[in-house]
Amino acid sequence: MLIIDSSNSLCQFIIGDSEPFFIRLYSLTVLLKSPHQELEDLIKKIKTRLILSPEAEEFLYSISKEKTLRKGEVLIRQGQVVKNTFFVSAGCLRSYCTDKNGKEHTLLFAIKDWWISDYISIHTDELATLTVECLTESKVIEFNAKDLDGIHSLFPEFESYQRHNLERHVVSLHRRIMNQLQLSAAERYDLFLEQYPEIEQNTRNFHIASYLGITQQSLSRIRAEKVRK
Repeated sequence: MLIIDSSNSLCQFIIGDSEPFFIRLYSLTVLLKSPHQELEDLIKKIKTRLILSPEAEEFLYSISKEKTLRKGEVLIRQGQVVKNTFFVSAGCLRSYCTDKNGKEHTLLFAIKDWWISDYISIHTDELATLTVECLTESKVIEFNAKDLDGIHSLFPEFESYQRHNLERHVVSLHRRIMNQLQLSAAERYDLFLEQYPEIEQNTRNFHIASYLGITQQSLSRIRAEKVRK
């Protein structure tokens, strides 16, 4: 049994001998964990780049929602209106488009500390051209995109942080394009493994093949050649 006396700043614990220690410890950890742990971690990261006022912190809480997602859950579906953007706290998500023949083309894998949405849809008010799905059980922080985009008008200190995120996305996209133009399929696969060392265990072969711009047969051949070396 676990009893907490919160009448003052001290917590008193009474633990019965009938419960295994690891169960008691887990119960205590869950009980004391902040309900906004993921957002608090994000705010800590933001504070490493700028001085954040209490009012700005409160505004972030007001426009965000923490979500725990199941494997296979879809956050955005191609053809729908997009209003939100997502910060990945844990897990792995994928954005992809589907062509007129029903073939999927993977645009992005989003892992911890990455943002994901359909930004074309958000900034043009057009329907989504992408689908965003969870490849693993994941935790995200959902933000209203319009509120987040306008945050620097209320709190100018956010401008540098948003500019940093934009530059990060542009650099990533630029490198992706250059790699597609300049590197062989085998070199692109090696780079993929370097950038996303854990994704291969959590995603299907055709996801990786479509991200690399090759067929599944080519991917299998590249893997076989790596094993022989």
